[in-house]
Amino acid sequence: MDADIVGFQEIFEESALRDVVAEADRIGIASNEAVIPDKTKRYHRKAIFRKLGYTPYGEDGLFVAPNINDTDTPGRRRPGVAILSRFGFAEPPEVIQELSEPVEIPFQGLDGDDSGAFVLRRTSRPILKARIPVGDQVITVFNCHLKSKLGEFPRNAEGIATEADLTRYDPMGRAMGAIRASLRRMAEAWVLRRAIVAELNAGRPVMVLGDFNDGEHAVSSEIISGEVPFRNYSWMLRHDAKHANDRYKRDENAAIQEAVGAVKLTSAEALFTRKSLRDMVYTTAFGGVYESIDQIYLSRHFHPDNADRLGEMEYFSVFNDHLTDGSHAEAPYNKLASDHGQIMAHIRLGKP
Repeated sequence: MDADIVGFQEIFEESALRDVVAEADRIGIASNEAVIPDKTKRYHRKAIFRKLGYTPYGEDGLFVAPNINDTDTPGRRRPGVAILSRFGFAEPPEVIQELSEPVEIPFQGLDGDDSGAFVLRRTSRPILKARIPVGDQVITVFNCHLKSKLGEFPRNAEGIATEADLTRYDPMGRAMGAIRASLRRMAEAWVLRRAIVAELNAGRPVMVLGDFNDGEHAVSSEIISGEVPFRNYSWMLRHDAKHANDRYKRDENAAIQEAVGAVKLTSAEALFTRKSLRDMVYTTAFGGVYESIDQIYLSRHFHPDNADRLGEMEYFSVFNDHLTDGSHAEAPYNKLASDHGQIMAHIRLGKP
């Protein structure tokens, strides 16, 4: 990848990740010495050598957020996340996991009665927020790993989840476990969205990286990205309409469009497919299903349609050649490599 900013998920040991970064630097520096000509060569200024050159990350550009849910017990570990930055950090990164005030999501029955609430006190994995200096800009970068689709089952006094016993398959219990996982993932998406909106309201450009464990059009992903604005709110009945023609006025339409657009994020994958006129992006493969659940989202500071943009995405790379869905006899599920593809957005700051 050789990316300037990298978001990592599934980090169990900081020392192991630091060893990987140090090894990458060692190999990169050795490659520079082998392929980059020194200034005595008349051709040393050719552009190809700028592309071949490797810039080390060093030791100060890595920040690891361990998971407070980790038990250190083999088989019951809980991974954290990390951010690696060639530009360092403008200030110490912030870890969001244990919530100072629990998030309470109240439910109301269809008849208007109180139907209880879902309460989130901590996220399943940390959300990492880093402010990174890039050129003359400081960009807020979030890295996340939301709750997976793996069912969440309550354990009895002996610590056993009966739904996990597949020899006594419980379809309804497992379906309820999927509901719990979805609720948790969407609540975590709301926590992330709250932090994103706070940065956008402060006028700061935002990028969001991570394993969303859902596709671009899933509800949890749309919570993070924000609503897609309606084309023209002047066509829409007002929220307080008393007559059939009570619609929003033109100036109200403009104000609503700005309010929605100011906090809307756009998927880098969507920008890429718009540019390329094709959709060949996937980051996971299982049982014949290929989908993209790893995302990079960008605030409108990087949208090509924004006249006041700070920069825009030039290209989007997907590293997924190592993925196999395990359905072919000669290509069994590969447990020796990552089960996710890696994605990289190539951003150029400044207007073209």
